[in-house]
Amino acid sequence: MNQALSIIQGLSAAVIIILVLLQVRGTSLGRSSNSASFTRRGLEKVIFKATFVVSAIFLAVSFLNLLV
Repeated sequence: MNQALSIIQGLSAAVIIILVLLQVRGTSLGRSSNSASFTRRGLEKVIFKATFVVSAIFLAVSFLNLLV
């Protein structure tokens, strides 16, 4: 059980790294103050949501790994 959790944790960490690297750069500080000028669409939106989902999986597995 512990080994399976470690494998899932490692795989989810690798996927998080890939998803973060795939996100569009230069949209945090350089973006204008008008939030309506930038909306996520298409594949960019899917990558953004997938990052949160995989991060939640990573956190849940990490917590379970502590309990086991």
